Amino acid sequence: MRLRTPLALLGAALLVLVGPPLLTTGSGAESGTHIPGLRLMVPNTPGGGYDITARTAAKNAEDAGLTRSVEVFNLPGAGGTVGLTRLVNERGNGKLAMSMGLGVVGAVRSNHAPRTLADTTPIARLTEEQDVVVVAKDSPYRTIDDLVTAWKAAPGRLPVGGGSSPGGPDHLAPMLMARAVGIAPKDVNYIPFDGGGELLASILGSKVAFGVSGVGEYRDQIEAGELRLLAVTGPERVPGLDAPTLKESGYDVEFTNWRGVVAPPGLTDAERGKLVRLLEALHDSKEWQASMKRNGWDDAFLTGDEFGAFLAAEDERVVSVLKELGL
Repeated sequence: MRLRTPLALLGAALLVLVGPPLLTTGSGAESGTHIPGLRLMVPNTPGGGYDITARTAAKNAEDAGLTRSVEVFNLPGAGGTVGLTRLVNERGNGKLAMSMGLGVVGAVRSNHAPRTLADTTPIARLTEEQDVVVVAKDSPYRTIDDLVTAWKAAPGRLPVGGGSSPGGPDHLAPMLMARAVGIAPKDVNYIPFDGGGELLASILGSKVAFGVSGVGEYRDQIEAGELRLLAVTGPERVPGLDAPTLKESGYDVEFTNWRGVVAPPGLTDAERGKLVRLLEALHDSKEWQASMKRNGWDDAFLTGDEFGAFLAAEDERVVSVLKELGL
């Protein structure tokens, strides 16, 4: 999480090989990126940010010849902490990794999870992206000012949905928005969903007044006209999307999310090094670079111990922001 003004945060992927493919040219054997039987866990439901990042990375890794027969599996629950517990319990398993991000950092705190990210082996931070503020296509709110006016008049009667538990990016972004427009964060009617896929149906069905999620999760629905984009939360407009930033709309908020990959504890240096090399090769591939551009993801690549230090700092900042917001 990166705090910009005055509090903005930042807010996956790998692979799951169903069997040990032959070590042939183009399989990653020569570059040392091939890990037979590698599995990637997505700790939320299909269609969410972790899921999209994971499946994109898996396809890109195949297309770049880094590995073969990639599979991704979902283990949702409790904002990602069910998957986190499973990961930590797989101590010493060098063929398992988990996509994750700021949402898991927050869920650990809000759910008082028995396992934390300090129990994992940090592999790499991959991307950073803005959140979007969206409504259904038939919503009465046509601009961000329309929404803010109605929200200020009756904050409790306008539920906002997010694809993360309290403390995660889709929760923190509207809380920072609320404070910027003069609404007490404790008065916000926030409804958490287990990922952007679950949230989408509630936005489309007008079960929530508006939703906050990652740009990559809802870009297709925005471009198809199913969702109306009111604003983006980052420092600049998103290329190809016609919506202002919150800051240029007069609301003093800049917020970005991030996503990365962690592995079980107890890995050998060789096992950890191979996972890092695989993600380094993926990061440098033209396939991954094209996917980042298409999904509106910014490059935030960071590996190993530096990523571990970042995770520790994120945990401290989430706690600090929740306290400052009175949450």
